[in-house]
Amino acid sequence: MYRCQIAISFLCSVLLSLTAQAQPKKVVADKIAGVVGDRIILLSDIKNSVADIARRGETVPDNAECLIMEQAVVSKMMMLQAQKDSLPVTEDEVEADLDNRIRTYINQFGSQEAVEEIAGKTIYQIKDDARESVREQKLASAMQRKIVENVRITPVEVKAWYDKIPKDSLPFYESELEIGQIILYPKASRDLEQYIVGEMNNYRRQIDLKLTSFEQLAKRYSEDPGSKDRGGQYQLNRAEKSWDPVFLSTAFRLKEGEISPPVKSKFGFHIIQMVQRNGDDAVVRHILRIPPVTQEEIDQAKRKLDSVRSKVMAATLTFNEAATKYSDDENAKYTGPYITGRDGSTFVTIDQLDRDMVNMLAKMQPGDYSMPTAFENEQGKKGVRIVHLKSRSTPHRMNLKDDYSKIAQYALEEKKAKVMEKWIQTRLSTYYVMIDPATGEECPQLKKYTSVN
Repeated sequence: MYRCQIAISFLCSVLLSLTAQAQPKKVVADKIAGVVGDRIILLSDIKNSVADIARRGETVPDNAECLIMEQAVVSKMMMLQAQKDSLPVTEDEVEADLDNRIRTYINQFGSQEAVEEIAGKTIYQIKDDARESVREQKLASAMQRKIVENVRITPVEVKAWYDKIPKDSLPFYESELEIGQIILYPKASRDLEQYIVGEMNNYRRQIDLKLTSFEQLAKRYSEDPGSKDRGGQYQLNRAEKSWDPVFLSTAFRLKEGEISPPVKSKFGFHIIQMVQRNGDDAVVRHILRIPPVTQEEIDQAKRKLDSVRSKVMAATLTFNEAATKYSDDENAKYTGPYITGRDGSTFVTIDQLDRDMVNMLAKMQPGDYSMPTAFENEQGKKGVRIVHLKSRSTPHRMNLKDDYSKIAQYALEEKKAKVMEKWIQTRLSTYYVMIDPATGEECPQLKKYTSVN
């Protein structure tokens, strides 16, 4: 019952990925699998989309080609309707989407050259080939949002949805927790920072004297696990907001081949080499060194957080207010101090937490605030944190008391799916839809799209 129907599956995923457009070879020779209006659906794109699901490590359903073909038909209908309704999708939005996808692939495969080798095309050819597909996707998404934007769910509807589930089919949920944290990252002493700067200036001298290469030094000394094995290499775009602004501005002031002096970002100290630049896109290498934090700085941070904890315990400051005011965790400034799960909610399972956090929570009860405790984040950076265990559910079968928000979301998605299905049925007769006979025989669910034409 939780499996996405065709209408709701469109809400859950984008039809044809950029990688399907960028394959160096088609799985089969191009053949028209269907036509909607004046838009064709190629069988090779359907097959490449299925292959792309496998490449991402996801489970491929037995009827994957039929599901994707059905999604394609619906997507084409909504795209054409969006054009009729003049829904706004700008070229800047399309270009930004293409750039984001390209950066994702570059980060995945390590370099622009690797992406181009795999695709058998240049980055610009990949973008050109995918541009129309991305534009269609964005138009279809805009139409989908318009169709369901006013769909709401009432408590009565939520209960009715829940009551329809056979009691022996109710899902079993493991224990979930709501956990907040206030984090301080102690700063290293000035003497240690100066020592690191001196070491990085020595790296630059070695490169200038051609005693070694930037790439070799990065592999040997860089403390950035995300680029160390690639010799410190990253692909940058000037407009990308995820990069530290100091790092980004320093990189784009460099000429090709030039190496920056040591600069300090929120991650530590860097020297940066501009490898290649093309407008707002660049390939750089960097070496990151993180000045070590001593026990003295850790103890200072513990004393500061102990004072913050006392204010929270005395109710002179709420936990959220304390996190906003004192936490060095950037997420706390914008989304609040509570850890979010894969679905974006503040309920997480134990497997999503670090080992030190799990050990700490084993001794806590809901409502408890931990003492300030030292830890290391995923990047190996030392910090001190206070942890708040707001709630902990026991393993249980789905029920309205413990899982109302989840049940309401399921019910809302089903209601949206029905609205989408109704929209499709009312619009079918206004569009020419043709399904290749061979595809139609393999996918009987597609017959409903051609029976009214």
